[in-house]
Parts: sequence; structure tokens; C-alpha cells
Amino acid sequence: MPLTVGINHVTSSTADLDRLVTFYSQMFGARKVFESAKTDTHGRMAIVELGGTRYVKIVEDEAGSTASAPRTPSAHAVTERFGLAVDSYSALRDLRERMVGAGADADEIERLPTQWVLRFTDPDGTPLQVCAHAQPGDDAV
Repeated sequence: MPLTVGINHVTSSTADLDRLVTFYSQMFGARKVFESAKTDTHGRMAIVELGGTRYVKIVEDEAGSTASAPRTPSAHAVTERFGLAVDSYSALRDLRERMVGAGADADEIERLPTQWVLRFTDPDGTPLQVCAHAQPGDDAV
């Protein structure tokens, strides 16, 4: 049996912390639960709660790097993309409509064997996914 019970957070770098916090707040109803100023050891940072105990830690990189920017092997590790989960196809469809209405770059919802997947790009150009579990024979409504 695995020791872990899920993912607590992922970290994303951005050139504009406020823009990315606003994006997650408007698209996912997320709320900022922590913010810290720049220090000698890290850039300005915010933690956004996506629900339950799931968070995105957003770190502002004054050099203008984003999680989708190419990195050299000596650069610090960055999560290039991640997938979020919603509880139903209906929630996924509503989210896509909200994203498209806000001008976001969101693909059509795709059916995979075990899940529905919405691929989109955040304001920094980072490719992300939102998924909803699907049962065999579960059709879009």
C-alpha cells in the first residue's frame, strides 16, 4: 500500500505572480492562502488553494522565466506541466466554457479510456490539463 495519499502541491515559476494568482482564482475559484515577499533565497511567492489539501505554489522569477521556458541542466528543477482534477464531466464542461469566455486557449474535451481531459494553456504559456474520471460507457452529456 502506498505511503502517500496524494499530491499536496506543485510549484510553478512565473514572470507575473499576480496575473497567475488571478487566473487560478477566476478559472478554478481558488483562493490565495499565503503570500511572501522576495527574500535573498527565493522570489516573491504565493500559495493558492485549489480545494481540500491541493495547492499551487507560484514563485515569481524576476528574470522572466516561466515553467514552460527551456531550462539548462544546471537550473533549478521546475514542473513543466501538471493535471488538476474535477469531480465530473459537467464540471469540466463548465470550466471549459468559462475559460473560452475569458479568452483562454482551451482545447475540446477529449475522452480517454479512464477519464475526460481538457487541455489548456495558462497565461504564461504553460500547457496544463484538467481531468474528470470516466466509467466505461460514460458518454458526454
